[in-house]
Amino acid sequence: MPERLQQQLQQLRDQLAEDPPLDAEERASLIELMQEIELRLAREAAMAPDATLVDGVNLAIERFETRHPTLAGTLRNIMQSLANMGI
Repeated sequence: MPERLQQQLQQLRDQLAEDPPLDAEERASLIELMQEIELRLAREAAMAPDATLVDGVNLAIERFETRHPTLAGTLRNIMQSLANMGI
């Protein structure tokens, strides 16, 4: 996994550890999204790019943009890193 994306995922983990005011469903969806990104990147060499991963990140950005702009900003950075990787 590229170092920059790894740092951004860690930043998102750190933000979640600060316990922002998220409900259980929001927290679970972010954790699931991070796990999906890590899993897809681990298998990237063997797979074609998956539009559902990009869609999932975009949906998360839209979901958190208003109430949690810091999380949304980190997700945007992750999205940009994925785009730079051709995903």
